[in-house]
Amino acid sequence: MVECTEPRWRRILLKLSGEAFAGERGFGIDGKTIERISDDIIDVRNNLGVEVAVVVGGGNFWRGLAGAEGGLERAQADYMGMLATVMNALALQDVLEQKDVPTRLQSAIRMPQVAEEYIRRKAIRHLEKNRVVIFAAGTGNPFFTTDTTAALRAVEVDAEVLLKGTHGGVDGIYTDDPRTNPDATKIDELTYLDVLNRNLRVMDPTAITHAKENQLPIVVFDLMAEGSLRGLLCGESIGTMVR
Repeated sequence: MVECTEPRWRRILLKLSGEAFAGERGFGIDGKTIERISDDIIDVRNNLGVEVAVVVGGGNFWRGLAGAEGGLERAQADYMGMLATVMNALALQDVLEQKDVPTRLQSAIRMPQVAEEYIRRKAIRHLEKNRVVIFAAGTGNPFFTTDTTAALRAVEVDAEVLLKGTHGGVDGIYTDDPRTNPDATKIDELTYLDVLNRNLRVMDPTAITHAKENQLPIVVFDLMAEGSLRGLLCGESIGTMVR
């Protein structure tokens, strides 16, 4: 375990894709995978004093764009995807609280029986009280991805960095897909314009543009690699930095 006394960032927003929740199953929720992710969050919260906000996707259940391609009206399909993110958020909240970590789940769609309504000032106050804040239901608007939600929420709650956790064994941004091209090389650092101009599909262009306008650094890293979140916060050269 990497040891450090002063993390690089004190308040982070961690972006988790829905597919990460499925583990090797590829669909639905894998309990062991969520427990592993939860343990990493708990480690940096408890041992490094990092305030953690999380945005979750819903691709392990539903993708709005795929639904639209299947004949559904796009806005309706996107709302279905927002509900999928709430299921993942509830699962993450449950595992964290079973491990005695206080959390707050905030939803961009009002559903008071299961989540708080998203209110920026309340979210910041929860973080100040060292609660893990989980944001669900995207922005509450169709046509926007959870990548955009992550960039938006990170700026709103004054996070110092957006950490985009991947799950497919790829530990950053490469010149090509390293899973299919053995000659692909890892890029340690890029500018926002590099990502946009080279059409690198690490996050959607709206998210990258919003981060650029607000000077929010993004780190793309392999969340499932042993000790990667702690190592990144302790200053190790992990993943790819976009700034």
